[in-house]
Amino acid sequence: MAVTDDAPSADPTATRRADRSRSADAAVEAVFRIESPRVIAAVTRVVRDVGLAEELAQDALVAALEQWPEQGVPDNPGAWLLTVARRRAVDLVRRKERYAQKLAELGRDLESVPPPEEPADPDDIDDDLLRLVFISCHPVLSAEARIALTLKLLGGLSTPEIARAFLAPEATLAQRIVRAKRTLAKQGVAFEVPYGPDREARLGSVLEVIYLIFNEGYAATAGDDLLRPALCEDALRLARVLQGLMPDEAEVHGLAALLELQQSRATTRTGPDGEPVLLADQNRTRWNRLLIRRGLDALARAHACGGAPGPYTLQAAIAGCHAEALTYEETDWAQIVALYDLLAARTRSPVVELNRAVAVSMAHGPERALELVDALAAASGLRAYHLLPSVRGDLLARLGRTAEARAEFERAADLARNARERELLLKKAAELGS
Repeated sequence: MAVTDDAPSADPTATRRADRSRSADAAVEAVFRIESPRVIAAVTRVVRDVGLAEELAQDALVAALEQWPEQGVPDNPGAWLLTVARRRAVDLVRRKERYAQKLAELGRDLESVPPPEEPADPDDIDDDLLRLVFISCHPVLSAEARIALTLKLLGGLSTPEIARAFLAPEATLAQRIVRAKRTLAKQGVAFEVPYGPDREARLGSVLEVIYLIFNEGYAATAGDDLLRPALCEDALRLARVLQGLMPDEAEVHGLAALLELQQSRATTRTGPDGEPVLLADQNRTRWNRLLIRRGLDALARAHACGGAPGPYTLQAAIAGCHAEALTYEETDWAQIVALYDLLAARTRSPVVELNRAVAVSMAHGPERALELVDALAAASGLRAYHLLPSVRGDLLARLGRTAEARAEFERAADLARNARERELLLKKAAELGS
């Protein structure tokens, strides 16, 4: 039926109320994604249980969804969420255990001093956040569980978002996260930052998880897209947070430098249709100069900490060589080979050796590099790694061994799990003719 001129108009009061509600809901979602790690960290200090702390933070989120549309978004929404979650944590402690016993355990008077709207000392929050970082990446958890829990608690991602990011069933991810929290509770993992000999090992786990998250976003191992920008952004944000919390740790700055420099090239790594664009073909005028400056500054801070450079700092130095070269031809390949020599000695990684072979091919020619790649191919470590035949195909093509190169590209395509990489490899094979 057609609408006539005298049809009733919408109630303006109801419209304004609906707009205010939608605006408040959007504010709650945005604030919670940013503030939830700090809220969970602060509440964990009270209840000593990461899973329970997350539930209390979710309770605070529900309270915000109920109250903010009517009362308006508070001036300091993060402090509001923290206050509500803390109060509920205190109430829970009072109900579940004798209050005096809990006071003695926590060493502070929760009854006479109400939770403040904001922490008197911002460093208290940072200390809690640092503890949460180390709990999420505790070695008692598997690498997959660490990544999922870190993205959930520190990245502010929902379980469906994490499942989509890693192309895993949502139920599988949910179970993984639940098991991780149960494991932490069962093992009685202390809410503390380790010191002494244990700290280096624990820090290595933290850095590895952030590195793996970024890598999955920067070069997706499977699926239809080469990049998953949201994962890169989450990893970069975690690295920056860690820089602020641990300013004297060289490898923390090294990892941050590496991610900043890698991310500076992100927009040039794919073409208009999502196809991969190789480093030699990227438009360097479109590289993000701000991220490059941030990366080089972080690299300088890593070196200023002293000591022999670690794996992340060395990788950042390699990325810095690429970032400082105005053209692909001006790249200081000899310096990159020297850095890869140091990195290979530190990591004993066949993937690093393969990357080193690529640098050797640019500095000393493909024939010498092919010897290195053939030696790697003889070992079993990279037999199912698609980049090994891909690199070998490039070297053979440069040496004029076309038929062999084409066969290597086709084998690499068979091994590749990412659709975009597979298309690129098949295109290379086709370009070499029959």
